[in-house]
Amino acid sequence: MIDTIIKDAEKRMQKTIDAIKVDLSKIRTGRAHPSVLDHVMVPYYGNPTPLSQVANVMVSDSRTLSVTPWEKTMVSAIEKAILTSDLGLNPSTSGSVIRVPLPALTEDRRKEMARVVRHEAEAGRVSIRNVRRDMITQFKDLLKDKKVSEDEERRATEKAQVVTDKAIKQIDQLVEAKEKELMEV
Repeated sequence: MIDTIIKDAEKRMQKTIDAIKVDLSKIRTGRAHPSVLDHVMVPYYGNPTPLSQVANVMVSDSRTLSVTPWEKTMVSAIEKAILTSDLGLNPSTSGSVIRVPLPALTEDRRKEMARVVRHEAEAGRVSIRNVRRDMITQFKDLLKDKKVSEDEERRATEKAQVVTDKAIKQIDQLVEAKEKELMEV
């Protein structure tokens, strides 16, 4: 019973870590990467569709992305979607290829991005701690219902803390790597 609670909590913590990885990948560094445009939605036959499903996004050089729509009629819609996104990018069209130059990040902008990274990490840590709190509550309920002894409950609580520390350490490593990536010039 205790093992199933801990396994469930580990799965929930891993989902939190995966969500943080996705969020951190959206935070732009100075280099071009196709994932920068992942959350851009393009109107496609009246439905908002992810850019990656209507075009091919490639890195043409270290600071430029090239977007090649699968249908020529989508060029203006894709350009408008990139322009109106919250990324602050100015695409330019040459024929059926859209070039998206990524401006160099200033030091102030890098520091601001680092603050955003730390904020995302703290939200993840809070989520991990909430999972730990749920685990401990379930252990106390088992103790109250006399399904486990006090010693088993105490050991389970200690194990919950170990699992929590491991998950928070993973988040800290992700943040450290992202901050290092952001501060590279």
